Amino acid sequence: HSLSPEIGVHGTPYDNFSRSGSGGVNLSKLAVGLDLSEPASSKWSSTTSVKFEHVHVDGFPVTCSGNTHDSMVVLKQESRFAKANDQGLSHFSMQIEQGIPVVSKWLIFNRFKFVASKGVRLGPAFLLASLTGGSIVGDMAPYQAFAIGGLGSVRGYGEGAVGSGRSCLVANTELALPLNKMTEGTIFLDCGTDLGSSRLVPGNPSLRHGKPGFGYGFGYGLRFKSPLGHLQVDYAINAFNQKTLYFGVTNLASSS
Repeated sequence: HSLSPEIGVHGTPYDNFSRSGSGGVNLSKLAVGLDLSEPASSKWSSTTSVKFEHVHVDGFPVTCSGNTHDSMVVLKQESRFAKANDQGLSHFSMQIEQGIPVVSKWLIFNRFKFVASKGVRLGPAFLLASLTGGSIVGDMAPYQAFAIGGLGSVRGYGEGAVGSGRSCLVANTELALPLNKMTEGTIFLDCGTDLGSSRLVPGNPSLRHGKPGFGYGFGYGLRFKSPLGHLQVDYAINAFNQKTLYFGVTNLASSS
């Protein structure tokens, strides 16, 4: 069970799109399902899952049904490829979700998303480029739209402040240079677009909140390594010359 502010799709951008507000909408999601992981073959692995999802909305109605809730059965297939060596890395993942019409009022849709990354070592430096994209066809609730903007997407913007679309394409490039054994300095460039698909999202939340549909951000950052995890600090500037500072922690050590 999860409860979170619905800011990715309907949040109101502030400070030249560098922050997003909740807009008074909350989503409560209950999911029950079964995952089946197939044994890895060479550098490929895959997971198949089926789950029942019940999404309840408090606040502005953003469901597909028009009521306070949506229900769906989702069949999901995810395939992953990973290869790494001293000279670089390659990674690719593809997710395909299919809404199954067990009941006539439940959502029927097909949603796919891919992430492709390539890293190359350039002397002491490491260049990493990635491309993320996706699309959804069929029934769609506004909260299912691809939210573009924020840390992990286009830095320099609030979460979902670039756009909310049926489709998306996001490119990230980062160059890291070691400063010492525990610290790296980085420079980065991000850009993302909804490919003009925001008008196809029910209610057109991007138009309602004045989201541009395309954005870019650039900046620099630091990466600190520790036994407990990796601390990430990024300073980004967006297309409106608004500056944002991000903090993040990854790879936390397990206490077990």
